[in-house]
Amino acid sequence: LYRLRDAGFKGYLVGGGVRDLYLGRAPKDFDISTDARPGQLRQLFRNSRTIGRRFRLVQVFFRGTKIIEVSTLRSRSEFDIDGKEQVLPSNNTFGTLEEDAFRRDLTINALFYEIETHTIIDYIGGVQDLDRGVIRMVGDPDRRFTRDPVRMMRVVRHAARTGFGIEEETFAALRRHSEELR
Repeated sequence: LYRLRDAGFKGYLVGGGVRDLYLGRAPKDFDISTDARPGQLRQLFRNSRTIGRRFRLVQVFFRGTKIIEVSTLRSRSEFDIDGKEQVLPSNNTFGTLEEDAFRRDLTINALFYEIETHTIIDYIGGVQDLDRGVIRMVGDPDRRFTRDPVRMMRVVRHAARTGFGIEEETFAALRRHSEELR
């Protein structure tokens, strides 16, 4: 994060690392989001490689087996797609911090930690959901599950890991979509 800052970029700890730290748990990993593009990241972090087809990520390698995934902030999501597409198409549309938050699947994973001010940036109520012990989808759960059914497993996995309940609208959509899959 400091290397990104010193190079003139913005960088944020994002997702599960922020969630776990907020809950007083040891994070299993750390992910970073930045306004730097994948090519700029590769130049800045020589100890890295680019991965991913649908969206390019940069893995930065540290001593031992530590790997930190760094993603460029994205904008376009299925909320922007009108039409018959059932699955989110491949894209690499870069965006702002707020736009990136709305792309994420769960509110409790759409949190950003800013190192300069030591604050959590929350655009969609993730901190409130952590305080209430609730798993909630970002956006319309039916649409999000249709576009990417793997999100259903993520809801269940996070509920099991945290001991949180699943928010009513998210639970109803989860139930409908799981019945469709049978």
